[in-house]
Amino acid sequence: MKKIGIISGKGSLPCLLAEEAKKQGYYVLMVALDPIADHLNGCADEIKRVNVGKLGRLIKVLKDAGITEAIMAGKVSKSLLYKSNIQPDMRAVKLLFKLKDKKDDTILQAITEELKTEGIQIVETTCFAQELLMPEGVITKTKPTTAIKKDIEFGYRIALEIGRLDIGQTVVVKDRAVMAVEAIEGTDEAIRRGGGLAGSGAVVVKVAKPQQDFRYDVPVVGIETLKTMIQVKASTLAVEAARAIIVQKDEMIRLADRHNISIIGITKDSLCC
Repeated sequence: MKKIGIISGKGSLPCLLAEEAKKQGYYVLMVALDPIADHLNGCADEIKRVNVGKLGRLIKVLKDAGITEAIMAGKVSKSLLYKSNIQPDMRAVKLLFKLKDKKDDTILQAITEELKTEGIQIVETTCFAQELLMPEGVITKTKPTTAIKKDIEFGYRIALEIGRLDIGQTVVVKDRAVMAVEAIEGTDEAIRRGGGLAGSGAVVVKVAKPQQDFRYDVPVVGIETLKTMIQVKASTLAVEAARAIIVQKDEMIRLADRHNISIIGITKDSLCC
């Protein structure tokens, strides 16, 4: 039987990928990263928990199970690097010491190369997530107004640029002014900050990086994203179609419609920028 490993951070995406991999005939080993991975409730054939700082242990678990292909899925906040309660093992320390910087892509590429030296290939998340990709167009009953469309176009250009610089994937805008740019704090905190400054009616734009490597850090939105938007009375969520993942889509649509929030899948061709 084919085997796949899923290195799991926070969120529902790892389980969704595990379910799809099993449908495709894979035996799924889930390596849940403590303390951030959610309780996974048996969605994989086997679940092992490994502390997020123990790179050597992670590699051993995968190799002992005969895993030669793995997926990185779920949020792993880079802020963990700055928390004193996370103690990296020697292998992780050596890897971090060699980095030229601590950008997301730099760290993830280094981990990918380290796994490759042990015979473990990281495969593209989208191999098991085609049904989860954001569709193009408005998917809610609430439609964006002309003014909001202008904010989306403005925010799209800004989001692409911060993605190119590997700063983040999300911007919050209103009246063609930037309220917040996502950095190390993550999407939800950027929405809280930007939405708080906007007052109400903020537009959230999330895109893939122009240089996006779909083996890791693929942009994801889900029900928690929407709940955060509701808290700050945001008006619109614009997500790059076919290059970002939307989880719990049907639930998101129902909740968005109840709060008059529009959700739209955008592409470069669909915008006038």
